[in-house]
Amino acid sequence: MKIKFLIVSVLSVIVISACSSSGKENNQKVNSQQTENKMQTENKMQTQTKTIHLTKAEFLTKVANYEQNPSEWVYLGDKPCLIDFYADWCAPCKMVAPILEELAEEYEDEIYIYKVDTEAEQELAGAFGIRSIPSFLFCPMGEQPQMAQGALPKDGFKQAINEVLLKKS
Repeated sequence: MKIKFLIVSVLSVIVISACSSSGKENNQKVNSQQTENKMQTENKMQTQTKTIHLTKAEFLTKVANYEQNPSEWVYLGDKPCLIDFYADWCAPCKMVAPILEELAEEYEDEIYIYKVDTEAEQELAGAFGIRSIPSFLFCPMGEQPQMAQGALPKDGFKQAINEVLLKKS
């Protein structure tokens, strides 16, 4: 009786071990496939982006050199721009990102849509008093920029772009 119990116990352990091993292998395969799919999606998104990421150095040459002209706003661009001050960890920023990509494509010939990572470019964010993200700087041609805070729906962005940047009613 004890031998039968011992044999059954040993067989049970072997079966359970085999099941959990194959389960781990299957989970590893699934996780590996999910990671690969995610990387492919991210690569596609990166190659298809219409928004332009700016560093401080690029900002100083493409938007405004606030170091040379600290008391006067002089926009350096050849068409109006919208600048998104964001962070990767910010949920509203993530919600707005695809909207900005769509708008960058729709308004490709009329405006620039720039993005500034406030974590990577803390000095630049500080120069513009960014305390809340997302924050958006609308820079029309020949006028002072206007700041807006918080996520907007696509229609809100379109209205602001048309009225503030493009002067369309």
